[in-house]
Amino acid sequence: MPRISKDNYYLDIAETVLERATCLRRVYGAIIVSNDEIIATGYNGAPRGRANCTDLGYCYRERMQVPRGQRYELCRSVHAEANAIISASRRDMVGATLYLVGRDAQTGELLSDATSCAMCRRQVINAGIEKVVIRRTASEFEVVPVSDWVNQEDDHLSPEQPDFMPRQ
Repeated sequence: MPRISKDNYYLDIAETVLERATCLRRVYGAIIVSNDEIIATGYNGAPRGRANCTDLGYCYRERMQVPRGQRYELCRSVHAEANAIISASRRDMVGATLYLVGRDAQTGELLSDATSCAMCRRQVINAGIEKVVIRRTASEFEVVPVSDWVNQEDDHLSPEQPDFMPRQ
């Protein structure tokens, strides 16, 4: 049996983590790895103690017909990357890699366009994470140097367009 790459190994684990996600639109799993050791995991879901969308049976943003990528403040969920970052110590995250996988909650299809929203990107930057590896297909992935996100400016944003990249 051929041995899979380390990146796909960690992406497979992140994909297992997303099975705990409770979003009705898109489910994400994230893990943070430092020195070849998993230091934190996260999936998208409501804050601890609050009802999840899967428990409620509906999504506020869908009910209000909010377009994908807008008005995240109306969402009940904490994103997978944020949950992983919350669970780790910054000293462990400096120089680490975050692995991210997303699936459509309805169809289960892998999201070839998965990415971190602008708020999660800011958290990844401040956590000191060095790169983000995002699954594109069952075996293909994109490696994003966090320095690319540092060098990106939010100049393209306007008051009508909240500072979030499309996600859900």
